[in-house]
Amino acid sequence: MVILSSPEDGSRPGSNPFLSEANAERIVQTLCTVRGAALKVGQMLSIQDNSLISPQLQHIFERVRQSADFMPRWQMLRVLEEELGRDWQTKVAFLEEVPFAAASIGQVHQGMLRNGTEVAVKIQYPGVAQSIQSDVQNLLAVLKMSTALPEEPAEPAAGAGLGVRLPSGGGVCPELPLLTDDPFFRVPAVVKELCTRRVLAMELAGGVPLDQCQGLSQDIRNQICFQLLRLCLRELFEFRFMQTDPNWANFLYDASSHQVTLLDFGASREFGTEFTDHYIEVVKAAADGDRDRVLQKSRDLKFLTGFETKTFSNAHVEAVMILGEPFAAPGPYNFGAGDTARRIQGLIPVLLQHRLRPPPEETYALHRKLAGAFLACSRLQAHVACRDLFHDIYHRYWARHHAQPLAPTS
Repeated sequence: MVILSSPEDGSRPGSNPFLSEANAERIVQTLCTVRGAALKVGQMLSIQDNSLISPQLQHIFERVRQSADFMPRWQMLRVLEEELGRDWQTKVAFLEEVPFAAASIGQVHQGMLRNGTEVAVKIQYPGVAQSIQSDVQNLLAVLKMSTALPEEPAEPAAGAGLGVRLPSGGGVCPELPLLTDDPFFRVPAVVKELCTRRVLAMELAGGVPLDQCQGLSQDIRNQICFQLLRLCLRELFEFRFMQTDPNWANFLYDASSHQVTLLDFGASREFGTEFTDHYIEVVKAAADGDRDRVLQKSRDLKFLTGFETKTFSNAHVEAVMILGEPFAAPGPYNFGAGDTARRIQGLIPVLLQHRLRPPPEETYALHRKLAGAFLACSRLQAHVACRDLFHDIYHRYWARHHAQPLAPTS
C-alpha cells in the first residue's frame, strides 16, 4: 500500500497537500513495483488530460507509464525454464537479459531466432494474476485524492469502470486474419514455438508510439488519426472484436513504410450483434443530431431503464451528443480545438447521482478504447473527416449484417 506523509513545504501553493514531491515519488515507486492492475490503470490515466485528473497526478502517472520495474535475472530465467523447458536457449540464437520495455503484466526482451529473425519476447511477471484485486483497492485509494472518481464510489462498480482485467496468457495475441488485407495496419507474426501461458514471442516491430508523432506534418498526423478511428469502427462494427487497451505504446508508427504496427492484444474482447446493432444506431442518432432517437436507442441498448429523471435523461443525451460531434461535423473535425473532456466532466455529477442501472458491461472497455483514440487525435491536433468515415461504416454494417436498420423498440 502507498504510505503517504503529511504535507511538506515542497507542496505547490493551491495543490493537493497529499501530492507533495515526496508523496508523488512514493506513488510512482509503489505502482512501478506492484505492476499488475494498478500499473495498467496508472498507464491508462497517464494518457488522460487535465479535465479528468489533476496535473500533479497526470505527471505521476506519466512517469509510471515510462518507469515500470523489471524482474531480476534469476526470476526471468526461472519463468522461461518453467514455460519453455530447460532447453529453451536452444530455440533462440540469443535473448537480451535486460528488457527494453517493462509493462503492467510483463516485460519485453529483444532476441533473435536461429534463422536470423529479430523477435520481441514478452514474459509475464510471476504472481501478477493473484495481485489484481489488492492492486485495484490500493489504486482506488490513490484516485480518491483526484477528480477521477467520486468521493464515495461503489468499489465494485468503480473497478469495473476502470476496465481492469488480466489478459489470458500474458497478452498472447490471437490469430488475427482480420487485418491481413489492411494496407495501413500490420500485426507482427507470432512465433508459436515460443508462446505459452506466460510467454509471448512476436517479430520485432519498428516505429515510435503515437505520442511521439506530434512533430510530424499536419497531413501525416491527419492520416494516422483517420486510420486510427477507422480501425476502431472496423473493430466494433465489422469484426465485433476489439483490442481495448488505448496505451499509445501499443501503436507504433513507422515513417519509412507509413504504417502502424499493432501490439498487445491481451485486453481484447468480442461484442455481440445485439449490442452493436443498437450501439451503431446511438452513434448514428448523435451524428444526425436526433436527441429523441439517442434517448430511445440508449434504452434499447439497456443503457437506460426508461424511468430516469428528466435531469438525468437530458445529461445522458447531452453527453452522447458531445461525443458524437466529430461524426456530425460536415467537414474535417478539428480534434485539437475541442474541449470535450471538460464538457463531459461537467455532466458527471448528475450522471453519477441519478443513474438507475450500471451501463452495459461491454461499454466499460469500449469507451476506454474510444476515449483513448479521441485523446490521441487531440494530442496530435488532427483534422479528420469523421462523418464520411462513419457513414461508410454504417451502410456497410447494415448491408453485411441485416437488410435494414432496426426500428426502436417501444
